[in-house]
Parts: sequence; C-alpha cells; structure tokens
Amino acid sequence: MLLAAGLGKRLRPLTEQVPKPLIEAGGLALIEHQLKKIKSAGISEVVINTHHLAEQFEPRLGDGTRFGLSIQYSHEPDRLETGGGILRALSLLGSSPFLVVSADTYIDVDFIPLLVPLPRGFDGRLLMTNNPKHHPEGDFALDASGTLRLTGEKLTYTGIGLMSESLVCRSSKTAFALREVFDESIKEGAMQGLLHQGYWCDVGTPGRLAELRQKLG
Repeated sequence: MLLAAGLGKRLRPLTEQVPKPLIEAGGLALIEHQLKKIKSAGISEVVINTHHLAEQFEPRLGDGTRFGLSIQYSHEPDRLETGGGILRALSLLGSSPFLVVSADTYIDVDFIPLLVPLPRGFDGRLLMTNNPKHHPEGDFALDASGTLRLTGEKLTYTGIGLMSESLVCRSSKTAFALREVFDESIKEGAMQGLLHQGYWCDVGTPGRLAELRQKLG
C-alpha cells in the first residue's frame, strides 16, 4: 500500500497545485520511484490511498500497466490519517501481511528483506534509519534481537514497513495515525525493525526537495 493522501502543507504553495507524491525529482514523480522499487521486489498488486488533489493520480499512474503492476485506488473524502487510510483499504489489501510505503519519500533500498514472513506473534516489521538532522530525537530503538523498543538509542522510522491486518485493527477509531498502533504493539514486543544505512529523504521542505533533485540530477 502506498500512502498518498497527505496535504503536503510544508511544501506549499507547490502542493496547492500538485499532490506531494506527484512532485518530480530525477525525471519521475516521487511515487513513481516507489512503484519501480515495489515492482523490483516482486510485488504485483498495489493500493494507493488518495485525498488531496486525488483526481491527479489516476491520469498520471493509470491502472499500473506501464509499471508492470495492478493499481487500485482507495479514495478518502475525509482524511483518515495513516492508520485509518490503511484500515479503510483492508478489503483491497486482503488478510496477509502487506508492504506499506510512504509515497512522498525517496529511499535507495531493496524492499525484499522486509518481505520475509513475520515470526508468529509479530504485527509488523519497520524499516528504520539513522536520525537525520531535522529529526534528531528519532522514533524507536532497535535491540540486538531485531525487536523495536520504546526506550533506548532511537532511530527514525522511514515510513516503510511490512504490516499485518492485526496491527491496524488494534484501533477502534476510523481516523488515526499509525504511531498509535505502533506504540501499542512495540510495548508488547511485537514489532521487528530493520536498519537502513543508505540514502533516505523525507521530502518535507523545499530545501530537502532541492537536495533530492540535486542528488538524482
């Protein structure tokens, strides 16, 4: 599942005309970079949630044929946040664990290691990275066994992870942030983490967008 329903407030006025995942860097929209990586990982079916400027996605991406994928769209008339958006799309995603990818970030990673089946009793596996300058406090700690913890030397969540139906069904709300169910699951020792030490760009400001464009040429 590609999360693409955000407003992109920090990139206004650019995102008043173009949804953040469709902003280009290196000759492709941010979401197209992620679709290529998804295809390379052997995944063939994709769900994209939309809200802000939703009408622009299907004309750009179509049904996924040109990427070698099958794309379905889950439109949200009202924003449901990251967790609520996935919960709404569960009927399209099915009951098996699924990859969740933020559509407005860029990362030089192979998704395949994330797709290893989850151990029994685990809700998900999050891709973590070293803390960038704009997020020095990090999100979660990763212990020696590969399990995420709420305390310890923290790393930053990249917005990418393998998640189970049981994870998002922890919430009784319609609209909620994934962070809420992450915290619950991590408290129970039920979330794994993988460390990515390569390049990752959370394209949240004009400066970081310029950095990415310079890197990709």
